[in-house]
Amino acid sequence: HAAAMGLLRKITLFLVVFANVGSPMLHSASEKEPVDRLLAVVDDDPILESQLDQVIGIGLVEPLEGEDDTRFRRRILDGLIEEKLRFHEVDRFGFAEVPVDQVEEQFQVVRGRFPDEESFQARLEELSLNEQGLRQLLARQVMVLIYVEERLGARVFVGLEEIQEYYDNELVPRLEANNEPIPPVREVREPIRQVLKEELLNEEIERWTDELRRNADVVDYFDRERRELPAVVHEVGR
Repeated sequence: HAAAMGLLRKITLFLVVFANVGSPMLHSASEKEPVDRLLAVVDDDPILESQLDQVIGIGLVEPLEGEDDTRFRRRILDGLIEEKLRFHEVDRFGFAEVPVDQVEEQFQVVRGRFPDEESFQARLEELSLNEQGLRQLLARQVMVLIYVEERLGARVFVGLEEIQEYYDNELVPRLEANNEPIPPVREVREPIRQVLKEELLNEEIERWTDELRRNADVVDYFDRERRELPAVVHEVGR
């Protein structure tokens, strides 16, 4: 599954982060200030404001240049909706087990975003998340990557003609512009194949996700005023 794991940064941009505080329950907005707010529902599966805040807090997504806070949060929510759709499909497919080493590798990537253990643990506590919960979320992402490689990867084929075209039209001009040495095509054939495979696989993922969304029941509350968002509290101790 090495090829699938190599796509992690491109196709898995978000963590659907769930605070370990029990199951959400809906209440009217006229009650006391709620613990949380509902941003979207994907086939009866809620996405909460706190989950979006956790994605930002753990540093998994950064604002684009010139992107204001509203557009930034909108982009994250769109990603969370897409991941819900993928998770639901993967859950239907089913996996006997997830490679522990791959989960641990991604855990260390997240951990490496922080300067030291103390700041990492402090951020997890701030986000109502623990290491076990983070590993469980990463395991779900690994499941999606494995699914993508096994189910969608079979549709992707990169031939010698495509490799040569990329070499002539993309790689060589870029190296020449930077005054870098140009290797013979035989030496870079496999790296080029992987680049092209990732591009094609991302296209398949987009088509797959669009199809999932067309067939799903998605309710999106994002464009409402915050005070109009459905209020959510949590059952504690479950």
